[in-house]
Amino acid sequence: MVAVKQKTDVAAALREAIIGGHFMPNERLIEADLAARFRTTRAQIRNALGTLEGEGLVVSEPNRGARVRLVTGAEAVEITEARAALEALVAAKAAERASTEDIARLEDVLARMRTACAAGDLIGFSGLNGELHVEIRRIARHATASKLLVMLNSQVVRFQFRAILIPGRAAKSLAEHEAIVDAIRSHDPGRARTAMAGHLAQVVDALRRAIVAQETPRGMGAADAALRMG
Repeated sequence: MVAVKQKTDVAAALREAIIGGHFMPNERLIEADLAARFRTTRAQIRNALGTLEGEGLVVSEPNRGARVRLVTGAEAVEITEARAALEALVAAKAAERASTEDIARLEDVLARMRTACAAGDLIGFSGLNGELHVEIRRIARHATASKLLVMLNSQVVRFQFRAILIPGRAAKSLAEHEAIVDAIRSHDPGRARTAMAGHLAQVVDALRRAIVAQETPRGMGAADAALRMG
């Protein structure tokens, strides 16, 4: 159990539990059980559920309570397409605003991504992938885009886990991120925007292929292995 006191802490803890797979799609979220789990009050849980419903992670139904929202494959593709537009904006802003220290941090993450990719460490690679995108958002300092991206990413994290399993995708993803970082390093907003848009277009394509693979008996095992990419 995790003790959380403030409304924002409860929402953050519950959000992390849902994203981390501790609650499955369509699973009921019972206030009394959650209050015991997070060592807080039912009122705080109710507030947190309302926050996460606004983010698209939870749905509430009259007389049935709340449950984890099930995102369909078609919705996941649409969400990723929307994310692409915001990520491209953020990359352009990062290219405008990156300091020498910012670029050094991006290059450090990218170097670790290369190592993970060469070692076939897909879990490590995907974690670093997410870290790089977070760094780009930090550098961009675009609060509205960052807030929307956090919300969008949380809704499709289960689908993003699958795409990295497509053969050769990790190496392609690495090359795409290298192009993004190079554009930011060069302080070229137009090229950064184009590189990020191209990367996300490939993510959408990989996501579509992963969804198709999941829908076939032969692809089910790979899809359920669930590793992140984005």
